[in-house]
This record gives sequence, C-alpha cells and structure tokens, in this order.
Amino acid sequence: MAGVTNRALGVAAALFYIFLWASAYVPSKIGVLGSSPLWFLVVRFAVSGLIALAFARAVGARLPRTRRDWVALVALGILANAVYLGFTYEALRHLASGVGAIVASTNPLTLALVAPWLLREPLTPGKIIGMLLGFGGVVAIMVARTGTGAAEPADVALAFAGVIGSVASTIVFKKWCGDLDLRIVVPIQLLASGVVLLPLAIVLEGAPHAQLTWQFVASFWYVALVMSFGASALWFWLLNHGEASRVSAYYFLTPVFGLALAALLLHEPVGIRDIGGLVAIALGIALVQRG
Repeated sequence: MAGVTNRALGVAAALFYIFLWASAYVPSKIGVLGSSPLWFLVVRFAVSGLIALAFARAVGARLPRTRRDWVALVALGILANAVYLGFTYEALRHLASGVGAIVASTNPLTLALVAPWLLREPLTPGKIIGMLLGFGGVVAIMVARTGTGAAEPADVALAFAGVIGSVASTIVFKKWCGDLDLRIVVPIQLLASGVVLLPLAIVLEGAPHAQLTWQFVASFWYVALVMSFGASALWFWLLNHGEASRVSAYYFLTPVFGLALAALLLHEPVGIRDIGGLVAIALGIALVQRG
C-alpha cells in the first residue's frame, strides 16, 4: 500500500512540476521582450538565490563541506540555469513558441540516449517506443496548432544547446549531488548561475534596462519565486526519487498543459490531431514508466 501511495505522490509531483514548467513560457517571453535577457536572468538568479539561501540557513541547512561538493553544485548551476536558460532566452527573441516547445521536448529523448552509459539506467525497447511515441505526440500537437512558425537554424541551435545543458545538469545532479541537502543545493546553484552570467551580461548587453510595467514585474517575481525557487526544489526532489529518464519523460506533457490552458482561458478549439497527440503522449509516458 505504501508503494502505491509513494508512486501516486511521485506522479502527482511530476505532473505539478510540468504544469509549472509549462506556465513559465509566457512570463519568460514577457521578461525577454521587456528587458535585457541576460540581465533579467542575472537579477532573477540573484534574488531567488538569496531568498533560498536565507530560507536554507533559517531552517538549519549546512553548507557543503568538501571541494568536490562545491564544484558539483557550481557545475549544476551553470548547466541548469546559465546554459539552459541563457541559450533558451536568447532563442526566444525570434523562435516561434511552437518550434521552441518541440526543441525542448527533445530533452527526454536526449537523456534516454546517454542514461545507459552515464547513469547506468537501462534503455529497454519499451522506453524507446515510449519516447518516440511521446515526442511524436508533441510534434503532432505543435504542428497542428502553430504550423512551422519562425525557425531560423541559428535559433533552433541555440534552443537545442540549452537542452544539452539541461540534460548535462540532470546527469551532474544524479551522479554527484543526489546525497546533498536540497535546501542548500537550490540557492548555491542559483547564485553560481548569476555570477557566471554577470560578466556576459555586462559585455554583451551593456547597462541593464527594463520596461517596468505591472506585467513585467509580475512575470519577474513569478519566475524568480515560483520557478527558480519552488520548481527547482521540486525537480531535484523528483530526480532523487526516481530514474532520470523516467522522470524526464513527463516533459512531453508540456504542450498538453499549454493546450488545456488555451482551451480554458482563450476558448481555442481542440481538434482531432490534438486528441491523437494527447493519446500518443499518454501511451508514451506509460511505456516509459513501465519500461
């Protein structure tokens, strides 16, 4: 009974994380268009990192004690935030959201290919079929709803470089950070990201600027508190409680939440191809979890 309960809790947590992850596209786009993207990330990581550090120290979390732990956490932050979000934000200047979602959905496929060698996670036939089904469902939904959209090769390459950074960060966490206190993992990797991006922001963007509309301010606090602080902690918790390839398969649900929000808030119709894509994604995730 406890196993069933724990499995249900894990699924619920994964679904909630993907919902949060999908919900970040709009505020991230507002942040990119309303400010200097790299400066936006620097301030975001600094603010969320300091808040997370204050929380960690208040609840008694201890700082890492070894050089190896510090290096692993800095590498985690650089890959998960500076590389992943840095490249993604640059790509979002021009890349169509539908194309961006498709590129982002290669994350589980990429991780599944390297997990057998780097994480000793078996790549079974069920997992392979599930991954392909899930990705096919994503492509079907995005093509049906957005067409090809703007997809310059350079922007697609930037977005995929971000995916590589995200996959690499997952491997770093599973191999070297899984035993560390999550309460201190979150702030250190965030602050490390801000420090790394700061000189790049100065050189590439000069003085920071922003259009301080209420939409921009609300978007900033949403991504700083809900995403960088809350969602990051939830993602690391998920990785601690399951195989990376199984957990990452839930990324295929990102366009599903986008589809549901569009239907609920914008009254956009749901077509046959959308339903087919949803079925393919659901079957794909089920196969990966059983794999």
